[in-house]
Amino acid sequence: MELAETIGHWTSGQENCPTSIPNLTFFRREKVTQPSACVVEPCLVFVAQGVKQLLIGNHVYTYGTERFLIASLELPGSSQVLEASPEKPCLGLMLRLDLRIFAELIGHVSLPQPDRATEGGADLAIITPALLEPIGRLVALLDEPDAIAVLAPSIEREIHYRLLKSDLAARLLQITSVGSQSHRIARAIEWLKTNYAEPLRVDELAAHVQMSTSSLNQHFRQLTAMSPLQYQKWLRLNEARRLMLNEDLNAAAAAFQVGYESPSQFSREYSRLFGASPKRDIGGLRAELARGAVVGEDNTHMKTRVDLMDGGADQILLQQLRPSSGSDADGDVLS
Repeated sequence: MELAETIGHWTSGQENCPTSIPNLTFFRREKVTQPSACVVEPCLVFVAQGVKQLLIGNHVYTYGTERFLIASLELPGSSQVLEASPEKPCLGLMLRLDLRIFAELIGHVSLPQPDRATEGGADLAIITPALLEPIGRLVALLDEPDAIAVLAPSIEREIHYRLLKSDLAARLLQITSVGSQSHRIARAIEWLKTNYAEPLRVDELAAHVQMSTSSLNQHFRQLTAMSPLQYQKWLRLNEARRLMLNEDLNAAAAAFQVGYESPSQFSREYSRLFGASPKRDIGGLRAELARGAVVGEDNTHMKTRVDLMDGGADQILLQQLRPSSGSDADGDVLS
């Protein structure tokens, strides 16, 4: 209850509240929301009051005050608030995680070996006093701003350690252990994020991460609910959206910059993903931003709508990507 009161204080009058601790964001929702598409980054999401739900592919994660969510990869999903009201809002926090810290700590922690392959890019675990205590200390630093630069990194490191000692240990071991299938998929995702504008041959990506093409497709879809080609297209279209919204590029210029050779193909795929043509969609977004809010969205643990590739702290409206002309889910090349 104390943590809920603290978050309620900091979020009064706001839905998403970045804090002076760079990796920590608070959220507040005063009504139940419909599912809204989003992009989830590696993070811990903790609900101090209310109930939320995240869908990634066929996986459903419902969590409240007894369980927390952890996402280990950057993934598309759909999020909603299930319990909230003005009198008793849904309150919580998102803490961005650093997989490099997990990899460093693994050498100092005795962890159970995974007994099965990781399925899905997120998971739930029980909130324990050992995890809740450092989270409380991290939040308390907001009342001592001069101490944040000195103490926050060590407390965040402790939280990473507590996660490794939780019932998520096997999952985190798979994601961060060099040579594991999950670690190879994480490397493939990083490669796609860096090279999204280049033509993609799945067999070459598989060779880059030292996997067979069939194994890459299988494990990539298992973790992200998408094929590598769908994921690349999703990155391209969202970066094009950012370029049009932030940098005032027209649709054709944005399409070429993210790797499309055909503006008409780009327009078709953009409309399929976002539900409107580029011109209509960007016009609607600008109108919404001018009003200072996006109605009906729940985007607490998501990247910013205007800064997808650079990794902001707020919100983006996304929808599930479907294969279309130019490639399909089983194709080899997208250009």
